[in-house]
Amino acid sequence: MNTQRQHPLARVIVLAAGEGTRLRPLTLDRPKPMVTIAGKPLLDITLGWLRDQGLPEIAINLHYKPEVIVNYFGDGSAHGVRIRYSREEKILGTAGAVRRIKEWVNGDPLVVVYGDVLTDLDLRAMLDFHRRQIKRDASTAVTMSLYHVPNPTEVGLVGMDETGKVQRFVEKPKPEEVFTDLANAGILVMQPEVLDLIPDDTFCDFGLHVFPMLLAAGMSIYGWVIPDDTYLLDIGSPEKYAQANREWPLRQKRQSPIALRLAA
Repeated sequence: MNTQRQHPLARVIVLAAGEGTRLRPLTLDRPKPMVTIAGKPLLDITLGWLRDQGLPEIAINLHYKPEVIVNYFGDGSAHGVRIRYSREEKILGTAGAVRRIKEWVNGDPLVVVYGDVLTDLDLRAMLDFHRRQIKRDASTAVTMSLYHVPNPTEVGLVGMDETGKVQRFVEKPKPEEVFTDLANAGILVMQPEVLDLIPDDTFCDFGLHVFPMLLAAGMSIYGWVIPDDTYLLDIGSPEKYAQANREWPLRQKRQSPIALRLAA
């Protein structure tokens, strides 16, 4: 691991509590992030991706069949990371899960990774962008990764101004309401103060509850559009899961953006 390139103290939570009902029967005996991509659990790929970018301090939230994840990874040492588990007796939502690890989070920005995302995104470039925005705009709360989608009426769209500041969210618009093809890519960087605004031990979702609250309070959310050479796919449907298993082995034969940056 190249520790000289680490972002000091940066910590990550991977959201891994979901049942993955759309992927049954694959998820009858495992949580969604443990389905295999080219023979390897998605969560194993995700932790390796984080480790290779100098981000080994990782929390994972658990709910559905938690023992599958714990038995596979243990404390993370065999995989080059250090894992803190957060067990949820009831599903707390994307934001509620993050609120639960508040005491573990330090003063550095927190990275949030949705557990059904397969990607080789350069997280350090995203962290650099977030830190630049903080210097320019003291009210910066969140940087949201965005990607271009082919089906804007089927997802939540994100509208930005010319500076990249998010102005609005529109969930699954009608065709005549489509104003962009940019959607949340499932990777966030946020200031630790955001966690103070999330209610404790209550279901809370970033898109439904926290982001609108931040905008209403005058806090800034910035969009970071992922580079064109980045691979990113939500594997949460049978079609996308099959696509990932076709494409990922071919992607691994190429030199990823991360590898190119490490070689620079």
